[in-house]
Amino acid sequence: MKKQLSKWVSIILPLLLGGYLVYYKYNEFSPEQLAEMKSYFKNADYFYIYLSLFIALFGFLSRAYRWKFSIEQLGYHSHFKNNLMAVCVAYFMNLTIPRSGEISRALVLKKYEDIPFDKAFGTIVAERIIDLLIFFLFVIVSFFVQFKVLKNYILQIIPFEKLIFLGVLAIICVIAFALIWVYSNWKIIQLLKEKLSGLIEGMMSIVKMKNKWWFLFHSFFIWFTYFLMFYVTIFALKETSNIGIGPVIIAFVFGSLAIGFTNSGFGAYPLLVAEIFLLYGIPDTAGTAFGWLVWISQTLLMIVLGGLSFFFLPILNRNK
Repeated sequence: MKKQLSKWVSIILPLLLGGYLVYYKYNEFSPEQLAEMKSYFKNADYFYIYLSLFIALFGFLSRAYRWKFSIEQLGYHSHFKNNLMAVCVAYFMNLTIPRSGEISRALVLKKYEDIPFDKAFGTIVAERIIDLLIFFLFVIVSFFVQFKVLKNYILQIIPFEKLIFLGVLAIICVIAFALIWVYSNWKIIQLLKEKLSGLIEGMMSIVKMKNKWWFLFHSFFIWFTYFLMFYVTIFALKETSNIGIGPVIIAFVFGSLAIGFTNSGFGAYPLLVAEIFLLYGIPDTAGTAFGWLVWISQTLLMIVLGGLSFFFLPILNRNK
């Protein structure tokens, strides 16, 4: 009962949050602004939307191909078609329960390739660590490239005195956590240490991997496709087509955060992207329309590929 309740809460809460953000955002717009936003959708150059979807396919293919290196490191073999369909299913599942895609990927390989669930899941954890590190690179680059804009934006939201107070408080919390981590015998801390050791082990498996350079190449290539499909979409709208690469990187970072913390960015993604573009003089209506164009197109792609994968997995593996 508890498990069922937890499952439904993990689905419903992010959807409610996304629904609230949509309601909150569109309540701010006048009827004229809503009509203007509709015109953006009507007059958008959909060639660039289709181009972004085409680029996204290479990210799916690369992620599926990368997976074989970590699986082979464990002494197993999986067919590329099953890797690809498992990845598509994972993206589809993440639209429902956040982060459930990782579990579904491992389950697909368990069912169709007879690879133990814990082994397959361990390779996915290792991939996620690398993906997270690459994302932090984007964060660092965006911070340095657009430091002045970000600083002014943060100071508009949080007064300087409050920011200093929060900084000092953060340092105190970090020191307190470090002391607890080293000296505490609390069960929760011991459990976290076990989880951390597992993550470190996953990282080490990449270091020892025979094809680690190809693995890293595909890791960077995947994130390159993520960014490129976001970047080319700016040319779909006249209002966003002349924006520089710096603002695009920041919008990409904030959009990625929205996807990570909600049901694949529902509601939050267009809002955050529009907020960033607003800092660079892009009208709120145009920024919001852009955010929805990116989010809807990518979501539809995940639904189509995930649905096809669910359908074809048993057909293409009928002899197993």
